[in-house]
Amino acid sequence: MAKTILIVDDSASVRQVVSIALKGAGYEVITGNDGKDALTKLNGQRIHLIISDVNMPNMDGITFVAEAKKLPAYKFTPIIMLTTESQEDKKRQAQAAGAKAWVTKPFQPEQMLSAVAKLVQP
Repeated sequence: MAKTILIVDDSASVRQVVSIALKGAGYEVITGNDGKDALTKLNGQRIHLIISDVNMPNMDGITFVAEAKKLPAYKFTPIIMLTTESQEDKKRQAQAAGAKAWVTKPFQPEQMLSAVAKLVQP
């Protein structure tokens, strides 16, 4: 059975590029336009990994990660932050909230898939 990955980014083009790379590697993909929208997707269905942007309207990525981690079904779901941000304090905040990895945009699909493969449990 395919593993399901939630992509959260306010940029439709980023969601599309990440979706194409993941679908090409055999993953199922669900998308959210921002943290608030993405939280509505966390409705108990099995999600194996979350990829989230940091800077988004309505609810930023770090707040989203913290909120997602409060939900019992997603407490242990690994999260990759995909962002243009590279400041150490942002990385620390994301890690403190529960993020496991940090990928900087622009990214190579292979780099993303490698990070995903490390975090998605078989």
